[in-house]
Order: sequence, then structure tokens, then C-alpha cells
Amino acid sequence: MQRTAAQEAEALFIRRWGEMAAGWGISRTMAEIHALLYLTTEPLCMDDMMERLQISRGNASMNLRQLVNWGLIQRIHHRGDRREYFTAETNVWQMFETIIRERRRREVEPIVETLERCQAMVAAELKTLKGKHREDAEIQLQRFRGILDFFAAMNGLSNAVFRLGPRGLATAAKLLQHA
Repeated sequence: MQRTAAQEAEALFIRRWGEMAAGWGISRTMAEIHALLYLTTEPLCMDDMMERLQISRGNASMNLRQLVNWGLIQRIHHRGDRREYFTAETNVWQMFETIIRERRRREVEPIVETLERCQAMVAAELKTLKGKHREDAEIQLQRFRGILDFFAAMNGLSNAVFRLGPRGLATAAKLLQHA
């Protein structure tokens, strides 16, 4: 059976979305499930996704759970049907805001906490150090501060983007292109 252009486009998008996510350290299957649910107009059950993506039940179940935990998909129940169905957030702005907030919570906040702890450890010992050890510790403190300043700036930027919303972001992007 010959596939339609829409089916070909869906398959291409799912494949590329999975490849992109794999480059960001996110499971390819998780991204492919998300892409499939994003494009479909009706909620899908796990069996439908397993068949369309050629994945195992365990793989589907694990990745669906993660997508629900991230807030990118929701469970839907149909009366009289025991199966769970899933649907994705289709508002692109909301979807990317969720991804950014989750990545910040899961990845950035823990490293910032670690950097602050490392900085405090070195700062507490600095008073007792002399010579080369003191110089090295001061350099470490500067480098920890550099990374923390960068994360603070990026955090401020993402908060500003969220406050602007999609229309404000488009305006800001145009202004920044000419800066």
C-alpha cells in the first residue's frame, strides 16, 4: 500500500524529532512517541503507538510514563474502554516552556547547587591556604563564579522570555536580529 504525503511527512518528522532529542540526551523513543502524539488528531493507546513506531511494550510504557511526568502528554480515559489513551500538548509555546522548565529543574538546578557547594567549600578553606594553594583556590572560585554567573544570566533570560510570551518573543527576536 502506497503511503500518502501526509504519512511520509509524519514519518520524517518523527524520525528527525527523535534524532534531535537523542543529540540533547533525551531518549529517541521518548521523542518519537511525543512527535507521534503531537501530530495525531485523536488520542492513541499504547498498542497503537507500539505498532506505528515498532517498539516494545516495556519501552513504550517507560517512555509514556516519562512524558507524562514531564507534562508533555496527558492520559485520556474513554468510558467502557480499559485501555489508556494519550494525547500531547499541541500549543508549541506551552510545549517548549514545559521542556525548558523541566530541563532547568532536572539538569541546571542540581549543577548550580553543586557549584554553590563547591564554591563554599573552597571559600571556607581559603583563609587557611598560602602560596600556590591559595592562588589555585582563588582561580577555582573565579571559575565557579563564572559558571554561576552564566547560569544566572541564562535563567534570567528564560524567565524574561516566559514573561514576554509568544508575541513578545517574536518582537524581541526581531529587535535582537538588528542589534
